[in-house]
Amino acid sequence: MKISLHTRFAAWITALLTVLVGAVLFVIEKREVGTIFEETKSRTLLIAEYLASRNLRALISWDTAFMQETIDEQIEKRLLYVIIYDRSGKPLAANASIQTYPEIYNTSRLPADVAEGEFELRTHTLRIGDKDQNVLEVELPIFAPDVATKWGSIKIGHSLEDMDREVRRTRRVLILIGLGGCLVGLLASTLLARRVTRPLKKLVAGTVQISKGDFSQRIDLASRDELGELARSFNEMTAQLMQTRERMEAANRRLVQAEKLASIGRLAATIAHEIRNPLTSVKLNIQKVQESERLDPVEKEHIALSREGIGQIEKFIKELLSFTRASELMRDLFSLETILDEALKLLREPFQEKRIVLQKTVAKNLPAVSVDGDKMRQVFLNVLRNASESVEEGGEIRIVLSRGREEGRPRDQARIGDDGCGIPDREWENIFEPFFTTKAAGFGLGLANARKIVEQHGGVIKVVKKRGRGSCFLISLPGEEGT
Repeated sequence: MKISLHTRFAAWITALLTVLVGAVLFVIEKREVGTIFEETKSRTLLIAEYLASRNLRALISWDTAFMQETIDEQIEKRLLYVIIYDRSGKPLAANASIQTYPEIYNTSRLPADVAEGEFELRTHTLRIGDKDQNVLEVELPIFAPDVATKWGSIKIGHSLEDMDREVRRTRRVLILIGLGGCLVGLLASTLLARRVTRPLKKLVAGTVQISKGDFSQRIDLASRDELGELARSFNEMTAQLMQTRERMEAANRRLVQAEKLASIGRLAATIAHEIRNPLTSVKLNIQKVQESERLDPVEKEHIALSREGIGQIEKFIKELLSFTRASELMRDLFSLETILDEALKLLREPFQEKRIVLQKTVAKNLPAVSVDGDKMRQVFLNVLRNASESVEEGGEIRIVLSRGREEGRPRDQARIGDDGCGIPDREWENIFEPFFTTKAAGFGLGLANARKIVEQHGGVIKVVKKRGRGSCFLISLPGEEGT
């Protein structure tokens, strides 16, 4: 049987296109699947590190109730289970559903001599109800400060359902694109075999670049036939893949940014300590110079300005250290009204200077609450100081202390509102971020430190809506049952 050159030429072109398209799609599929898995792994590790950090103090103090509460708050559709183990591998807290799987619940896979920064990672299948789910399991060691061996560990199981769905969708898209590309190539090679030789070289060169990961490569063919359509299909595909890669890179940048913020906190504490020692020497020397009787009034004024600047630096260092230091709470039963009154005494002078009208309302028989009195006084000081700075002369600050219930549990609440300039809605969350400030003076650590202290107590501080102008802060703390 004789086969014409045109047929053989078309067949070879079709075969070549099929191989090239298949190679490109295979490389792209492998890279995309790998990227999706790495993103899922990074997100899972970040969740595990966050939970380990949040439960470190509870693990050290054997506060299993706090651990259980934290786990119950985090469990969702994609986070299938969370288990916290002690140093011997005994489970301390876990969500209820995973306790029916003893091979997972009772087994810690970390060795006793695991080093900080190491972790165990595996994928397995978990049957939930009548459905099998692929799970990415991560177990991290938890180290107490100044302790070389692990204090415990945390294991989480993250559902791979979303990842599998994204992989299947990517494969379907790639298969459809590949089939379309092969079909266009077959039609073009059959009908226009002699015309497509030169454009085909461009197509081959372009696909090779794409297979190497250069998604910015475009195949420029001016023809309006099937080969031109194939080139346009590849260009659309690479554009979509480029957008996908950019989104993944953006997600990775966000993860890196979160890690940077944690590193900045540690670095800031170190810098603050390094500045404090030479600053003390400078302050003492300035004090000694200021005591000299040979200084004229102008020189004394300059020295006073220097001391004031040093005072500002010391205040910043104190706030910075207070924010970065993970101090332990000294809890006792205190009246919120008593703590508030102590804070108001410290602010009496600035209140009187601006002739601020203070209205305080306290619910009857308000029970005592288990808090660190000094730290909660600092919270009230920071919030009240912000309120006093935002109101105009003769402004009003209203404080309400009450008890309520949230989700069936008692909550002791303090609302501090003012009639000042207010806070834009878009900045309600940003104002609690470190170094974020809308004032010309200040370091942006007061409210950040307040949130840190309140969250240490298991409470919440946030901005809430109020009638009229100004802003209102709500501080909600867990109350004692039966009080």
